[in-house]
Amino acid sequence: MTQASSKLITISVDAMGGDAGPSAVVEGCARSLSRNGSLRFILHGDEAVLAPLVKAHVGLKAQVRIHHSPDVVRMDDKPSQVMRRGKNTSMWSALTSVRDGDAQAAVSCGNTGALMAVAMLRLRKLDGVSRPAIACLWPSRGESGFNTLLDVGADVRADEESLLQYALMGAAYYRNAFDAPLPRVGLLNVGTEDHKGRAEIKEAARLIAEAAPLGRYDYVGFVEGSDFASAHVDVIVTDGFTGNVALKTGEGTAKLVADTLREEFTASLLSKLGALAATGPLQRLKKRMDPRRMNGGVFLGLNGTVVKSHGSADATGVSAAIKLAFRLAQSGFQDRMAERLASVAETVQERVLSAKDLRAPQPDLQTDDQVDKT
Repeated sequence: MTQASSKLITISVDAMGGDAGPSAVVEGCARSLSRNGSLRFILHGDEAVLAPLVKAHVGLKAQVRIHHSPDVVRMDDKPSQVMRRGKNTSMWSALTSVRDGDAQAAVSCGNTGALMAVAMLRLRKLDGVSRPAIACLWPSRGESGFNTLLDVGADVRADEESLLQYALMGAAYYRNAFDAPLPRVGLLNVGTEDHKGRAEIKEAARLIAEAAPLGRYDYVGFVEGSDFASAHVDVIVTDGFTGNVALKTGEGTAKLVADTLREEFTASLLSKLGALAATGPLQRLKKRMDPRRMNGGVFLGLNGTVVKSHGSADATGVSAAIKLAFRLAQSGFQDRMAERLASVAETVQERVLSAKDLRAPQPDLQTDDQVDKT
């Protein structure tokens, strides 16, 4: 992703969320600013805590405004609790800045469920969106090095209309994140054959294929789990339950591979010598697979850009999430995505209702002979 622009972009940051605390968040902001002079920040949190941290980074103070928010959303807080009593939290304040137009995007390392709930309350859904989705990046063999997977946890269920919305939103996200004019969209299924899958999956496939010209994407058909990292597809659409399981499985597998390699390369003197000889390739592999470089799940379908950083993100991870938020805010994809969603919403709704009517049991019709006998 490149990021060169003369236009200033302000990012609203929930500085108190996350496991690493505000020091990691502030350091992440400082790293981002050192690489991109077009950034400005509004940091939300306890001013007594944030002011000294900002002052410690030369050049950051002039580009940062602190908005005092005394309360914090904890990782174990229920979304319903935050909705009722979270108005003074840094998370609530960060999203309000986007709603009021003071910032072009928000970044938070906080509680995912609470962030989605508050974002829906403060920013509202786009017209034509029944439920927002969370999109994440997945390492791949493709030209960009990443595929996009959505939904990964916003909604555990998705009907055919929601899956179409995910396709439209995912394509818009990928197009602007990687300068890809025609992203390839695939629908996750238990097989690539047309006859496989549930009825709503087959109907979603038809809707996604028909909307491809308007959504400016290339529909490649059904894909399987083995395609997550392939060069065959750019955007993989599925429901939140399946997507979240896949994401956590991928993270666990990557950690297992990393731990196993570390154990094997330190098992003996000979293996240590082998590791020393392979230092270059191993470092390149580590950099390519570093989850911090892929940090940032984007909430799609809201009236505003929200990037959810991993809760355990360090300064490198926070900086990556800020970079993604900047790129999306700079591209203006939000407005174009809203226009496309609104333009297809009415037509899709009519087709979905028509399809459901066709699948519904039909009343028995009398023949002409039967009518004559009555």
